[in-house]
This record gives sequence, C-alpha cells and structure tokens, in this order.
Amino acid sequence: MKMEKLGFQAEVSRLLDIVAHSLYSDRAVFLRELISNASDACDKLRYLSLTEPGLVADDPEFRITVALDKDSKTLTVSDNGIGMNREDLISHLGTIARSGSAQFVQALEDGKSKDVSLIGQFGVGFYAAFMVADQVTVVSRKAGETQGWKWVSDGKGEFEIGETDRVGRGTDIVLHIKKDAAEFLEKIRVSTIITKYSDHIALPIKLIEGGKEEKVNQAAALWTRAKSDITEEQYRDFYRHVAHAFDEPWGTLHFKAEGKIEYTGLVFIPTSKPLDLFHPDRKQSLKLYVKRVFITDHCEELLPHWLRFVKGLVDSEDLPLNISREMLQQNPVLTKIRQGVVKKVLEYLKKRAENDADAYAAFWSNFGAVLKEGLYEEPEHRQALLKLARFRSTNGDALVSLADYTGRMKEGQTAIYYLTGDTLEAAARSPQLEGYRAKGIEVLLLTDGVDEFWVPAIGEYDGKSFKSVTRGGADLDAIKGDATAEEKTEPAAAGIDNLIALMKLALKDAVKDVRVSQRLTDSAVCLVADDGDMDMRLARLLQQHKRIDALSPRVLEINGTHPVIAALAKAVSSGKGDAVADAAWLLLDQARIQEGETLSDPTAFAKRLGEVLGKAFS
Repeated sequence: MKMEKLGFQAEVSRLLDIVAHSLYSDRAVFLRELISNASDACDKLRYLSLTEPGLVADDPEFRITVALDKDSKTLTVSDNGIGMNREDLISHLGTIARSGSAQFVQALEDGKSKDVSLIGQFGVGFYAAFMVADQVTVVSRKAGETQGWKWVSDGKGEFEIGETDRVGRGTDIVLHIKKDAAEFLEKIRVSTIITKYSDHIALPIKLIEGGKEEKVNQAAALWTRAKSDITEEQYRDFYRHVAHAFDEPWGTLHFKAEGKIEYTGLVFIPTSKPLDLFHPDRKQSLKLYVKRVFITDHCEELLPHWLRFVKGLVDSEDLPLNISREMLQQNPVLTKIRQGVVKKVLEYLKKRAENDADAYAAFWSNFGAVLKEGLYEEPEHRQALLKLARFRSTNGDALVSLADYTGRMKEGQTAIYYLTGDTLEAAARSPQLEGYRAKGIEVLLLTDGVDEFWVPAIGEYDGKSFKSVTRGGADLDAIKGDATAEEKTEPAAAGIDNLIALMKLALKDAVKDVRVSQRLTDSAVCLVADDGDMDMRLARLLQQHKRIDALSPRVLEINGTHPVIAALAKAVSSGKGDAVADAAWLLLDQARIQEGETLSDPTAFAKRLGEVLGKAFS
C-alpha cells in the first residue's frame, strides 16, 4: 500500500502546535469531541438512508465503540456512520474549512492559547486528539463506496494518506497514547469520562477491553426526558456536544409545545461570543430532528439570522421523516415552529434582563449587536427587541434601556438623542456632545454598524423620535437643563455675522452652510449634517464600501464664544480678510479631523498651518 505525503494547511499546523503544547487544562475533552464527531457521522447517514436505504442495508444498527489496548498503547474510537473518502479526509482533517480560520488561530496565539473553548467554534475538535496522542491513524470507508482510506499523522506539519482495506462503512480513529497520558488506557478512567461527557448521546456507546464489551451510556435522547430528571451538569455536557463548544451555556431553554403542532426544543445561549459571529458565511446552528431522527445541522428556517448565536435542536412530531432540505423552505409547520422558538427565546431574555441585570449586561456585550439586526429586519419582533435593547450613554458607565432613557428626559425634551461612532471612546469625545452635556441631557452612544440602519428604520420609541446630535439644529434652547448644570449665556463675539459671511465666501462649495452653533461649549467648530441629509457616519460607511462616490458638503458650525472665533471676527473688522480665509480652511480641516476623516489635501493643510504658525511667532 503506497502512502502519499501531504502538508497541513498553515492554520492547521499552527493550531496543532498550540494543542500539543498549551491546551492541557482538561485533556479528557478529546474523548468527548471524538465521540461527538462519531455521533454526528451516524446522524448524517441515518438522514441519507431515509431516501437511500441501501446505504445501511448490510448494517442497519448504528453504534459507537471505544476500544482500549494497553499492549499497543492505543485507544480507538469507531463508528459505522457516513465515513470518509480521500477528499473528505483531506478537507476535514488537513484544513480548517471555515471562513476566518486565520483569525481563529491568531486569537489562540494572542494571549488565549490556553483557552480550549475556542477549539469547538471551528469544528476542529478532532485535533484535541493530539493532546494525548503522539500519532493518530484514521481508517475510513464512505457509505456507498467500496474503497477504504487511511490517514496518518504525528501532528507536526504533515500527514500521509493512501488506500487501505476496511470491512464495512464508517471510521476508526486510532490514538497512539503518549507516555504522560497513560491514564486514558485505564478502563475505569475512560468509562467515567464517557459517562460524564457523553451519557446523553442517543446511540449506544460500548467500551471494549480485552475482548470484553459493555455499554456505558443511557443511549436516550436527552431532550425526551423530563426536565426534573436532568441535572445542570447533563444540560451543560449536552450543550457542549450539540454546539461543539467548551464554555458554559449562559442560558438553557427546554420546552415542549403541544396542540395542533407538537415539538420539543432544547436551546442554549452561549457564554462566549464566536469569532465568526459577524462573518457573512456564518450559518445559524439549530439542528432539526423529526421523531428523534436527525435531519440537518443548519436549518435556516428554524431561526432568523439575528438569532444565529443560539445553539441546540428542535425535534418535530409533525414533519414527515423523509422531508428533504429543499421541502423545508416555506413549510407551514416549520414556520409555526420558528414563531414558537423565537417567542420562547425573547421571553427568556426578557426574564433574565429583569431579574439579573449583570448577567444580561454580559450577554448584551456579546450578542447585542446581533439582536439589533432584528430591529431592522423583522418589524413583527421590533417592540420586544426594543425592550431588550441596552445602550451606552453619556449618563455613566452602566448600560441603559430605552425605558431608562425616556424616564430621565428633561423638561421640554421631545426626542431621544443619539450619536454614532466607530468606538465608544471616539463617540464620547465628540464635540457635538458639548452643549448636551452642559445641560445634563443624556445622549445614547451607538457604535455598532447596524445602528446606522435600525434607528432610521423604526423612527421612534414610545412616541419619542430618535434624533442624531450630528444632524440639524440642536434645539437646546427649548430644553430646561439641570439646575446645577453650568449653562453659558455669553453673547456671540462682536462681528460674528461678518465672519460667517467671509467664511462662506472662502469655503464656497466645500460646506453647505456656516452658522453659529448651539451645541458647542468648548470646541471652536464642528461639522453636522443638515436636516434631511444623510447621517455623517452612515455616509462615511457607504463611501468606504463604494456605495456612494463622495461625501456631500456638511454644515460647519462655529462656537460664537470661543476665543479663536472671537479673534477671527475681530480680524475681519480690522481688514485682515485674506488671513481669516486661510484660517477658515484650517478650521474646516480641524472639524474633519475631529470626525475621524482623512483630509482630501493634507499638503495644503500643512502649508496653511505652517503659514499661520509662522505669522503667530514672527
């Protein structure tokens, strides 16, 4: 038998090095991962056999075995599931076939190399075998094919693959156990691990040693048991199995719907945020079963995209067993199930938000931006999602709800004010906030990309409209501020009207207008969008994605009481118009820099700045 030597994908080689040398916090998880993979292989073949019964005709009973051999120092996990051919072995074991794999491995290397929880996120739990084995051999034959294949590697950059004989379909994974992992050759130790981590697997798992075989799990679908009979530890272990995760579930929902449509749901909300949560190729991860028979890993019709972080399964009693994945689309039964599952998840989140604010804040930090996609995409759930939404604001470090915000609105305030920004720090430093802070008016600080879309889509909350502090007039005169707030009542500098006229002439089409600002108290200038114009951050985002060619001119607001503005107004009265015109361009560039924009002509900016500084110190 000739073996061909091939190299691992670069990310796999880096991952295997991390696995072999760093991830020792709980090495026993390797067995859970291999058994989970074996269970998945059997589930997939069971589904295929519904329409192709010949695939299992010679061996209809699915099973998983774990065999120990102290003499050869091997532990073998076997299944009679779907199996793999040459192409499958290379793609499944030689590469990380997931978008964002490079970022995933980088996250492991950058200070998280001991965090085993990241492995399961990318479906690479197989590599955990190298925590306990110095060589792994995989022998497999795909259902419906006659040729078997062998894959061998020591996890050090290369693997070998070639043809081999194998009786029957399925996969054997042979681990050559390291000296310091000899505990995993002990029957009692291995039996304990299987019972702890894999008791919920709905297939019989048999442990073989010295020719003796015994079943070591209950082999009953966990979700079919009564909730009172299931421990938190069993829920946790099932979550880790079904989600291929290593963290704790943040939330567990186990429910049964009865009536015209019957189904059971066992749904989990993770504690950790997946690295590919915002990748466009990411699919939702709710499995679909029909009468305990696995149908599909990723049933897009079961959950909306904005709940893609939810893990678990739904088991229907009403769908036909032979339903195809194509028939799932627009299926009225599945539509009803989807409505029920979404309602259950939103009700659970509402309860946690009301009863455990700290835990909910942690959830929102991980998944709030995803939930906000629902505000834009699904109007039917908008009111429930608005009540769940939490925000940072100028009122302090704590997250606030819209109910919190509206309850604190000032006398005369009719709008919910917000400011969008790339980061919380950048938004909090924005000069547009100065007048609002001076009056003690709270402003929501929105830093997720989706904020640019859901806010205009919904328009208002509880009769209060949303208004960006970077758009139109500030309308601050009509709002009564805090009694203790220091409000500036100084009149604008003398000659301000002549200064504005000169600045308009100098800047021409570079700005839409120049006017005195109500919102500035400390800064000299800022840019705002006029009423009816596109929000400035949204315009920048669209330009970056080449959806618009150029930014429209904005309004330049000037602080009439600022010393620089007063000095320029005085200079206009003294006949120094040319110098003021150059200063107007500098102020415009300053405002652009404050908005995080790149100057269109940095050379001209540097020249003007040099001339102004030269005159100031000459």
